[in-house]
Amino acid sequence: MSNYQDEKKIVMNYFNALEEASLKDVEGVLKEYTSENYLWRGVYPFREQQGSHAVVTSFWRPLLKSIKRLQRRQDIFIAGTNEIGGEKWVMSMGHFMGLFDEDWLGIPRTGKMINLRYAEFNCVEDGKITQTGLFVDIIGFMLQAGINPLPPSTGTYYVYPGPKNHDGLLFEDANPEEGIKTLNLVNQMVNDLSELNKNEEAGCPPHVLERSWSEDMIWYGPGGIGASYTIPRYQKQHQLPFRNNLKDKEFNGHVCRFAEGSFACFFGWPNLSNTPAGGFLGLPGGNIRADMQVVDVYYRDGEKLLENWVFIDIPYWLKQQGVDIIQRTQEIMNPKLV
Repeated sequence: MSNYQDEKKIVMNYFNALEEASLKDVEGVLKEYTSENYLWRGVYPFREQQGSHAVVTSFWRPLLKSIKRLQRRQDIFIAGTNEIGGEKWVMSMGHFMGLFDEDWLGIPRTGKMINLRYAEFNCVEDGKITQTGLFVDIIGFMLQAGINPLPPSTGTYYVYPGPKNHDGLLFEDANPEEGIKTLNLVNQMVNDLSELNKNEEAGCPPHVLERSWSEDMIWYGPGGIGASYTIPRYQKQHQLPFRNNLKDKEFNGHVCRFAEGSFACFFGWPNLSNTPAGGFLGLPGGNIRADMQVVDVYYRDGEKLLENWVFIDIPYWLKQQGVDIIQRTQEIMNPKLV
């Protein structure tokens, strides 16, 4: 029986120390909990950072300076063995909440409460965090600040809740058999969709999704796409636009994939490469192939998947095509910083 108590304790102690640290102490916290060869992966504009100093300088210090009294509000906390590489990982998902009192990434401050949706993966080896994948929803943050950098979304973006049954914080280890059951269901679903992707001209009959998804499924997509409820609305508002408006899709694999209890998660670097044919996100097509970094967090209820929280680094996907929505937002909304 696998035991993840040591890894969970290290990550929770790290989270607590980070939340309690002052701006000048943040680097000391990272040095204490991370390894010398620490690798950090984040969304654009942060991307890959090597070592604690680079991570603090590029991400943590600017964020903590902008969002005062920041709290980590966790909805899901799980650990498991990565079925890709065999390491032990801990995943936390929820929101960073605080007061948006100073500009961040050129987004003008509001002086009001704000939530930054996140999913954080930490690999723990020999008592230290050796790798982190930290994905935040920058477009969702912009929307809360009153800025919409994209055409109207097909779904609805809001501050998403955690799992329906409020059972996502697995501070105690779950029954390993439940995690195996969850991961098998997720892999079955991925395999079903992979078979469909071999024929991009075909749609997706609802019965294919019904094999693994509850009819009351909820798909919580990133800002720019939004959330959808029930299989028919999910297909209309995300799956079919994604299938029909992106061509030459190629799956590149995952960095980390594991499950605990009724929850499973994965991320890739990148997961997927594709070429926009036109229409996705309400944008024109082109011939520029681009990579997508994606996070999926799943919740199984009984024999079916009920909820799915998804992060897509849309700003990076667009940046590769020559559209930098972060820079453009700063130039238009906050020209004093340009």
